[in-house]
Amino acid sequence: MADGAAHDAGQRPPPDRSGTGLDRRHFLGAATGLAALATGLAGCDSPGGAPGGHRPADPLAAERTRPGSPDWRLTATGPPDAIEGYADRVSVAPGEEFGLHVSTTAPGFRVRAYRVGWYGGAQARLVWRSDRLAGRRGPAPRLVADTRTVEAGWPRTTTVRTTGWPPGAYLLRLDADHGHQRYVPLVVRSTGAAGRTVLMHAVTTWQAYNTWGGHSLYEGRDGAYATRSLAVSFDRPYDATGAEKFLVYERALVVLAERLGLPLAYTTSVDVHDDPGALRGATAVLSLGHDEYWTPQQRDHVTRARDGGTNLAFLGANACFRRVRLDAGPAGPLRTVTCYKTAYRDDPGFAVRRDPPTHDFRAPPAADPESSLTGVFYEGYPTDAPYVVHGADHWLFEGTGVRAGDAFPHLVGVEYDRVTPAAPTPAALQIVAHSPLVCRGRASHADSAYYTVPGGAGVFATGTMRWVEALMAGTRDNGRNHGLDRRTGAFVTRTTENLLRAFAAGPAAHHRPAPEPNTARVYGR
Repeated sequence: MADGAAHDAGQRPPPDRSGTGLDRRHFLGAATGLAALATGLAGCDSPGGAPGGHRPADPLAAERTRPGSPDWRLTATGPPDAIEGYADRVSVAPGEEFGLHVSTTAPGFRVRAYRVGWYGGAQARLVWRSDRLAGRRGPAPRLVADTRTVEAGWPRTTTVRTTGWPPGAYLLRLDADHGHQRYVPLVVRSTGAAGRTVLMHAVTTWQAYNTWGGHSLYEGRDGAYATRSLAVSFDRPYDATGAEKFLVYERALVVLAERLGLPLAYTTSVDVHDDPGALRGATAVLSLGHDEYWTPQQRDHVTRARDGGTNLAFLGANACFRRVRLDAGPAGPLRTVTCYKTAYRDDPGFAVRRDPPTHDFRAPPAADPESSLTGVFYEGYPTDAPYVVHGADHWLFEGTGVRAGDAFPHLVGVEYDRVTPAAPTPAALQIVAHSPLVCRGRASHADSAYYTVPGGAGVFATGTMRWVEALMAGTRDNGRNHGLDRRTGAFVTRTTENLLRAFAAGPAAHHRPAPEPNTARVYGR
């Protein structure tokens, strides 16, 4: 989410709720994806693999056959301080250990680790559970004055070793004696990406929006932008349920990718920053629904992967918008997300060490607009508009039954991107959806776009933040309910299946039709 002209300074998006109807002709034409999601069938298409039809051995294949645990959801969160916690690592390799730091008003609690996946529709599996642990209240959090950074500073409650935990996205559920619950998210990262579709969890963005302790990168305890944190710490719980950004913007894509049986690898924005080889040999990298905060190193590593033939998908909007720095924290290196935004001149890293400015990638100094990577350019918030198909014959839309001009109400929002001819944009780019909208009284468009590069990689961007949420449309998990209906869910599901299968099969330019550049025609310039 941007500040200043595109947003009320420092304000976070309010929930928007509206209804919609059902067009039977279009729903029936697009229902294949929804039916498959409901039954757990992958469909008749090959789930993909390496170029030439050879699929690497998939260490997760056996995991997907295990029975699920439908009881993974929270049933009673209780007051904010009832129970909450954080891990001292954003990710671990299988078999590594992490520390869990928990504060609770209950005399005791237990921990259950659920791996998110399809699991025949259960959507998670219980992988590990703790014995009962003694509960205690953690001390009051510390506020680092210079950067207004909140650090919980709680002692380690227990150490957890992940022996036998398959790679994946995990929800650690804290169950207090008095019945209240919270999540702690954790990624068990894959040890290699070769031949796999990589799910890149946006933990830096989760932390940027985290208001636990009264401060985020958007606001301070008084709700003002001027009192916001200039750096935020992973050494504190997440607010609300403890895993809100993952649940809203990422979980549904994990479930779908696992259901399709694709060879997958799991990682985080921090790991891609830290390891130049994290994406080596990947067939595709998926940026999920809200992936705003990137380090220059992460961007460089993703760009290098693309240029080497790894397909990229940006399944949200506002991706790669903020340039951040990862600094140390009490628990070790890479535990603090630093982003001074409009106050970047006050950042000692920039002013003294001459680090890159921690503000918008597109802004000077060191301007490097995100559109050169994503193909689209973030434009605004808030909006709520129909998603309008432009290139109905594009391979992405195979099997959906759509025609040019078909619209899907409320799918564009609450933030959006567009192809902006004045911004750096790949030449071989095709706009496949072109959706009229109004944002803060100004008429514009949101665009879905696809381009390829000489190394063969394909790059797709949805241009809307609601894409992953729409995978849940018409189901019990569509909790935010923007008015997205079953027809929209079917369309987004089938389109995403087409994308994931194609990208899992190797560089898309080698086996899918080339994009038909149309920016000048669409925008008349």
